[in-house]
Amino acid sequence: MDLFAYTYVGPEEIRRASASHPAGTPIASRQDAEAWLQAHPDARSEGATYVVDLQGRLRLAPRRSEHVACAGGEEVLAAGEIHFQGTGLRLTVAEVSNQSTGYCPDTPCWDAVVLALQAAGLTPPPRFAPEIVFRRCTRCGEVNLVKEAWFVCVFCDADLPAEWNISPRRTLHLGGRE
Repeated sequence: MDLFAYTYVGPEEIRRASASHPAGTPIASRQDAEAWLQAHPDARSEGATYVVDLQGRLRLAPRRSEHVACAGGEEVLAAGEIHFQGTGLRLTVAEVSNQSTGYCPDTPCWDAVVLALQAAGLTPPPRFAPEIVFRRCTRCGEVNLVKEAWFVCVFCDADLPAEWNISPRRTLHLGGRE
């Protein structure tokens, strides 16, 4: 299975400001997730920021954290928001999105999310909710969130490409890098 490494494409001032924040907490087990949720009680109701780092580990940070801070400024395999429900053995992942305007990950990053959640002993939901489609306008250069399959730039009305084009990305193969 091929996974993609996404680079940060958000504002440089956010990257610089995020450098002083600790990276997200690695979650290697259900117990790690429960401990993190106990330390961040607001996350039970509002969710959390997550990334999947290049080692395939889920990392969590409080909901209003920048994804680039959660990732320690590094590339990611996936980024977005995550919501949990329940506690202890009944802890489940209710929803996961790829909503990160800092990394703008393409929808195939779902594979990395599934692997990271399973490695942490958590069952992933069936798919992203919501699933965000990002495209960069080839005319004006702005990043767009495509809604209802309407591939038209909201800034200049140009047609948006059908394929993901936010930035160059590296392909990683399970068991080794390309």
